Amino acid sequence: MGDFDEEFESGNAGASETYPMQCSALRKNGFAMIKDHPCKIVEMSTSKTGKHGHAKVHLVGLDIFTGKKYDDICPSTHNMNVPHVKRVDYQFVDIDNDGYITVIDDDGVDYQFKVEPGEVYNEILDKKSKDEQFMVTIMSACGNSTAAGIKNYNASSK
Repeated sequence: MGDFDEEFESGNAGASETYPMQCSALRKNGFAMIKDHPCKIVEMSTSKTGKHGHAKVHLVGLDIFTGKKYDDICPSTHNMNVPHVKRVDYQFVDIDNDGYITVIDDDGVDYQFKVEPGEVYNEILDKKSKDEQFMVTIMSACGNSTAAGIKNYNASSK
């Protein structure tokens, strides 16, 4: 046989980042993939079954990373993908001029996350200027992460 120096890259279909759920089982304030964006459902309405078809579910959601509004209509008996959304609290360490925060977990491991300008970013800067200790909640889904909120640090609970 011949010698081959070929390299193969594995593809990722993103299947492990979501799971299927029937449209009729989705709920307001839950999550769904709308137009390939992980969204929090803010509005939901169901139409009655028509003469020739299924009841339809109209979903309106906000992208959990950008806040952009997306909507979709899906037959209530069909499945939609739902993102695996994970929230983790980290202790705040520092923020740099480019908007990256440094945080540590309970084991003392450092992580860096980008914080988009907005309410959470301003709260972080405000608390840092007052030298307060606080926790940052990082929300992750579909390979992306963002700071979703902050909490006061309670050393006695750790």
